[in-house]
Amino acid sequence: MSENKLLDLSFEFAVAVVNLVDGVTVPKSSYMTDQLARAGTSVGANIHEAQYAQSKRDFVAKLEIALKESNEASYWLKLMLETKRIDPQTYQHTERLCGNIRRLLISSCKTAKSSTSEEVL
Repeated sequence: MSENKLLDLSFEFAVAVVNLVDGVTVPKSSYMTDQLARAGTSVGANIHEAQYAQSKRDFVAKLEIALKESNEASYWLKLMLETKRIDPQTYQHTERLCGNIRRLLISSCKTAKSSTSEEVL
């Protein structure tokens, strides 16, 4: 594990989402799996991109996009559970990862925003 827990967790989440999506065999599920794949992998991509942000504002914007994408991924996960496309254990594992990422993103955004506002003063 690297020094950046958020990067590591988001990558682990992306792998879990890809494996989940690849394992769905229920017919007529492609619209849900496509949406979950996009949102779930976008979380990590935006967190990774934030590491090379051009400014503090850009950094926060990328993390906020990742937060939105994690909320969307959570929606698709719950929908897939409720429509029996995935089993409860898969849902719980993947949603736990997503929730942990969301909490870290919220904290990181708050910290970055407060340090940005202090710099302006």
